[in-house]
Order: sequence, then C-alpha cells, then structure tokens
Amino acid sequence: MLIIDCHAHITSFDERRYQPKDKPFRPPRGVGSAEHLRQVSQANGVSAVRAIQTVSFYGYDNRYLCDAAKKYSAWMTGVCTLDPDDPHSPLDLRRFVRDYNVTSLRTIPSLKRKTFDDPGVRACVKAAMEEGISIDLFLMRRENVEGAVKLLNEFPKLTVGFCHCMDLKPGPTFKEDLKAVLDLSRFPNLYPKVDFIGTGTQRPFPCEDLHDACMQIIRTYGAERCLWTSSYPNEIWTPKISYAEHLRIFTEVLPLSTRDRALILGENARRLWFPKLKSELPI
Repeated sequence: MLIIDCHAHITSFDERRYQPKDKPFRPPRGVGSAEHLRQVSQANGVSAVRAIQTVSFYGYDNRYLCDAAKKYSAWMTGVCTLDPDDPHSPLDLRRFVRDYNVTSLRTIPSLKRKTFDDPGVRACVKAAMEEGISIDLFLMRRENVEGAVKLLNEFPKLTVGFCHCMDLKPGPTFKEDLKAVLDLSRFPNLYPKVDFIGTGTQRPFPCEDLHDACMQIIRTYGAERCLWTSSYPNEIWTPKISYAEHLRIFTEVLPLSTRDRALILGENARRLWFPKLKSELPI
C-alpha cells in the first residue's frame, strides 16, 4: 500500500548555517532533520513526505525547508510558511516554487489583523494560485472560521489542505469545534489532515478518545478527500504516541475499508502532489 506523509516538520542540526529564532521550540537531540525523518518514514513504509516549514523553530526563515526540499526532491516536497503582513512574501513564494521544489504555501491569518480576511493573505494565496501550487490552511481557532470561509469562497479552484482539522482535542469546546470542521466539508476543494488523533489525544495508543470524531470527518468529507500525516517529530507534536503508532491507527485500528485506507494513507496525496508515483489503489 502506498503511504505518503503529508505533514512533517523538519529542523537542521546545523544551527550555524540555519540559525533558529530566539527561544525556539526544540525537538530532542538527534531528532527533527530531513535525514532522520527519512530514516523513520522509510522504516514505516512511507514512500514520500511533504515537509513543513517549522515556524516554532525558524519563524519565517524558510532556508532549510527550501534547501531540503530541493536536495531530497526524489521523495520530498516543501510546504513553506510566509508572513502575510510582509509585502515581499508573494515574491518569495514565487522564488521558492520556481527554484526549490516548494509545492504548497501554509496560509496563516494576518498577524496584525488576526484574520484570513486580509489583503496580505489574499496576495500570498493569489501568488500560489498563479504559480499552480496548493495551499495548506492553518485554521486552528473557531474565531478564524469566518475569515477562512471568505478565502475559500474566493478561491474555489485552489487545492486546500486543512491542517490538523482545527486542532481538535477533547475539552469544553470539542463539540462546537467538531461541528465547525464538519460544516467546512461543503467546500469540495478542502482536504482535511486527520492527524489530530495524535496531536489532540489525552490517551496512549490507540487514542480511542478521538476515533469517533475522525470517522465522522472521514464519512462527511469522504475518504477521497482525507489525508494521513505523522506530525513528525512525534516526540514533541504527538507525545503520547510514536510515528509507528500514529500510522498503525490508520493501517489497523480504525474501521476503514481497504480502499478507504489506501486513499487516506497515500493515494489522495499521490494524486495531488506526487503524480509521478505509481498508484497502488486496490481495484
């Protein structure tokens, strides 16, 4: 079965060449590099990876993300993150796409206006559309849904990955947050990353507290729109489960058909971002 990891954060061990921001959120020693990610992902049967700019470590300095995506283009593509309040960001995005194997922009709300309904955000998304790439919507709070909806209405033909399904986790706002995620399924170009089981769970493997929410999302959006991701490095982003355990939830634990597993684990991502890979979809 084809497996593609759609969301893995990377950081270099060479902090002289790729300097972290002030007070970076560090992974454990020896963890986080593109090379370590390759070892872990290959050990778990993963064929390709979408590497994510690690804002918690580098801020908006995308140099390592770009260099790694270009160097390891045989198995990796890059997802950059840029400051929408910086007027140079659309030009940087065009350069990253043309020179560094960046195939998506992780779109964040304006830091000044706290919304996706912002001219700077639109300028970056428009540049992405003109360059023929996708965006990953970093929608993590319910108060940002209104602005995200305006953006989705404005760019209906743009492929949009939905990061972490609004960071779903058990708690007092869980039902309202899940409803907001399910309501967004009306946008046919929105592809939810169903990794929140690992990032949001309060239990050890198999993280059964979020199984029902995940299956509701899969049924509502359709398996043909859902994406598996590891949220590597798991030591900091899914601290209750390992990379292998996060994957096992989708290969073994959830009550999915063979075809739906194949779609979620790799075939959807292959179609969207890795068309040169051979399909292994069951007939």
